[in-house]
Amino acid sequence: MTTTIRRRTFLAAATASALALAIIPFTVTHAGSLARVDIYDRSAGEVLPVYRHHGHKYVAGQAGNEYAVRVRNCSGVRLLAVVSVDGVNVISGETAAPDQTGYVIEPGEYVNIEGWRKDMHRTAAFYFTDPGDSYATRTGRPEDLGVIGVALFREARQWPTLYDAGQSSRAPAPAAQADASNEARAKSAGRAESAAAMAQEPSLGTGHGRGEHSPVQRVDFERASDRPDEVVAIRYESRETLVALGVLPTPPRWWSPRNPNAFPGAMSFVPDP
Repeated sequence: MTTTIRRRTFLAAATASALALAIIPFTVTHAGSLARVDIYDRSAGEVLPVYRHHGHKYVAGQAGNEYAVRVRNCSGVRLLAVVSVDGVNVISGETAAPDQTGYVIEPGEYVNIEGWRKDMHRTAAFYFTDPGDSYATRTGRPEDLGVIGVALFREARQWPTLYDAGQSSRAPAPAAQADASNEARAKSAGRAESAAAMAQEPSLGTGHGRGEHSPVQRVDFERASDRPDEVVAIRYESRETLVALGVLPTPPRWWSPRNPNAFPGAMSFVPDP
């Protein structure tokens, strides 16, 4: 008989990370009662609006733009957030499961998860990109592109806080990453798929971008349950694909770009009454 181990040593970032055991089936919910999950477009400087369609949540991503997963603890206890992107755990790089490592968040606080964790001091930035350039595809796991997941666990009891929530400094983007972002935009702009094809194939994945300074340390955390208390899933696609899927409305056929005339009146004289 397998003994479940709930208490493990976890990572702690600008509001923490973690590890644990027990693969158990779970149900996806979208209530958002324990935590609020936002996708923040770092390049555009805005939180992406969420669109609901047939029981799913969607955001529209822009190829080449860096983004972060922002998780805010709305409960009165510490939470463990196990985070996956494209079916991959963002800390360990394993094929994602809810029993794995994640971020520990203090009550009322939030954490910005800006990239794939490389070690206790660095991450590689998330950015929207062509599916073939995504980290999941490049590591042989292209089946679950276009989804961000957060499995939330309540803490069994409160442990002393072992870190100070602070702002991590960011390393400047190297020129090579700027080129990669431009290439991602060019690839997206050059895609000539039909609406039907876009509805069947993922339009975006998440790349393994520039290195950034993002220090973490370890904290203790004991899960109150082996099963997630809540799971939030947000799917992301290009705006064109969301239109093809019916998530966003199709632009009216009569619509055309405005072409204003600087001098709309022809030269003439006052006519007789």
